[in-house]
Amino acid sequence: MSTTFWITIAAAIATYLTRVGGHLVISRFERIHPRVEAGLNAVPAAVLTTLVAPAVLSAGPAEWAALVVAALVALRGGLLSMFLAGAAVLIVARQFIA
Repeated sequence: MSTTFWITIAAAIATYLTRVGGHLVISRFERIHPRVEAGLNAVPAAVLTTLVAPAVLSAGPAEWAALVVAALVALRGGLLSMFLAGAAVLIVARQFIA
């Protein structure tokens, strides 16, 4: 078996154990404090920011155009329309700008 296969398996196991561990810890509490709940609700946005920020900081004009369009569509549309609009603009812009 290749090294990539074993790295993928290890990452899957680590992800599974992290999720199950978090669930087991939280399920021990009868009530979750509102501040803790607010913090947990903010985690997806924080993770998305950490994934997108490095790409945005090193982005060219095509990526910035896609980001602006996706942000504008996100104000009115749903997640799927935002993704499709951003991806479409990125594909077209990379063909003609870069």
